[in-house]
Amino acid sequence: MRHEVREAPEDRPESAQDRREVPAGELPPWTVAELPAPRRLTVGNALAVMGPGIIMLSASIGSGEWVFGPALAVQYGFAILWIVTLAIITQTVLNGEFMRYTLYTGEPILVGFMRLKPGPAFWGCFYFIIIMVSYGWPGWAGGCAAVVFAIFTGHLPDPTVPGDPETQKLIAAGVFLVCIALLAFSSQVIERGLEKLNWVIVGWILIFLFFACLFFAPFGLWGDVLGGFFSFGSLPPAGMDYLLLGAVAGYAAGGGIANCAVSHWARDKGYGMGGVTGYIPSMIGGKEIRLPNVGKVFETTPENVSKFRLWWRYVVADQYILYGPGAFLGMFFCILLAVAVIPAATQMTGLGVGAYQAEYLGKVGGNALRLVALITGFFILFGTQLGIVDFCVRMSTDIAWAGSERLRRWSGDNPRKIYYTMLAIFVVWGMIALNLQQPFVLLQLQANMAAFVFIIISVHVLILNQKLLPKVLRPKWWQKLAVGLNALIYLVFTSMAVGRWIGVW
Repeated sequence: MRHEVREAPEDRPESAQDRREVPAGELPPWTVAELPAPRRLTVGNALAVMGPGIIMLSASIGSGEWVFGPALAVQYGFAILWIVTLAIITQTVLNGEFMRYTLYTGEPILVGFMRLKPGPAFWGCFYFIIIMVSYGWPGWAGGCAAVVFAIFTGHLPDPTVPGDPETQKLIAAGVFLVCIALLAFSSQVIERGLEKLNWVIVGWILIFLFFACLFFAPFGLWGDVLGGFFSFGSLPPAGMDYLLLGAVAGYAAGGGIANCAVSHWARDKGYGMGGVTGYIPSMIGGKEIRLPNVGKVFETTPENVSKFRLWWRYVVADQYILYGPGAFLGMFFCILLAVAVIPAATQMTGLGVGAYQAEYLGKVGGNALRLVALITGFFILFGTQLGIVDFCVRMSTDIAWAGSERLRRWSGDNPRKIYYTMLAIFVVWGMIALNLQQPFVLLQLQANMAAFVFIIISVHVLILNQKLLPKVLRPKWWQKLAVGLNALIYLVFTSMAVGRWIGVW
C-alpha cells in the first residue's frame, strides 16, 4: 500500500493487459490492470491506511450524535435508542459494500450505480438531485454560528431579539466560506488533508466527551443509557415526534447519500484498484493527474484474490473497527452528557442548536467549562460541515466526470476544473439556503431525506455487486442480509415520518 507516496497513474507503464477491456453495464468497458499489493497487515499499517472511516466519523458525530441523538433522549428517554444500534451496525456493513466495489474497479460507488439500467443520464441526474436536496443546505454552518454567537455574547441566539438571527446568518456564512477555503488550499490530495484534520477533531471530541461524562454523569446513568442502546423491540412512547425519530435514524452513523462518500475517499486514498485510477488533486500545490472516466479491474487469479482479501481486511479495519465503534461511542457519550446536564423534556431546537449542551454544562461546571464545551461543539459541527461540503462536491464531480464526455472536454481532461466549478456552485447555493430556514429545521429535513435515500442505495449496491463483481469477490450472505435489513429499517422510518407529516399519526 502506498499510503505515504502514491504513484501517479501516468507514471505506470502501460502493458498489453492494460488495453484489454471488460464490458460492464451502461458505461464504457473497464480495462484490465494489475491489482496493487497492499502492505502486510499490522497495527501501524492499518492506522496509516485508515482514512475514509475517520472522515465519515467526524461528519456523523456532528449530525446524529451531537444534535439529534441528545434531542431525542432528553425529550423521550432511552427506551428507543436500540434503533441507533441497529442503524450503526447495518450502515457499517453498507459502507463496506460500497468500498468493496471500489477495491475491484477503482471507481466510486455512484459511478457504479450509473452502470446499471436505465443508464448514466438517469442515475447521474437522480443522484445529483439527491445530493443537493439532502446536503445542499448548510445547516451545520448555522449550528457552528450559534456556538460562535454564544462564545462572544454569553447567550444563545434568540429569534425574538432584533439582530440575533441576522448576526447568526453572517457568522454562518463566514464558517461556510472557511470550509470552502480549506478544501481549495488543502494538501496535494484533498482526501489526505481532510483525513489529517479529522484525526485531530475526532480525537479531541471523544477525549472531551469522555471526561465530561466521567465528571458530570452519575455512574448509574451510564448503565441506564447503555441499556437503552440494547433494549431491542421497545416501542416509541406516546406523543413521539416521528420526524425527530426519523432524523436520529437517518443521521445515526452517517446520512443516506453521505455514506457513499467512503468509496470516493477510498479511491483517492488508493484502496485496491483506486491505486491505479488516479485522484482529485487540490487547486494549489496539487500535481496534474489524469483521472480516467472509467475504472480498471483485475483478473481473478488466485494471487489477485489473495491480495483482494488482504485489501478487504483494511476495509474491515477502517469501517468495522474504527468507524462503527467510533460512531457508537460518539452517540453514547453525546447522549449521556446531554441527559446528565439538560433537564428532561427540554426542547433542543431553534437557533441555538449545537450549543445547548455547552450552555447547560456551564451551569453545573462554570464558565470555563462552558467555553471549552462551546469550542468542542464548534469543532464537532465544523468537522461535519467541512466533510459535507467536500463529499457533495466530490460526488457531483465524479458523476459529471464519468457521465459526461462534453464536461470532460470542457475541462481539458482536468478533474480539478470540474471539482472547483462545483465548489463555486455549492457556495452560491449555500449562501442562498442559509436564509431559508432555521438550522434545526434544515437539519431535520435533511436527516429524513437521508433515511429515504438509504432505501435506494441499499438496494442499488446489492444489485450492483451481485451483477458486476466476479462471484469470488461478492459479499457473504450475512453482509447481504445486513444491507437488506438496512433498507427495511429505513423504509419503516420513512413511512413513519411521512405519516406524521401528512397527519396520519
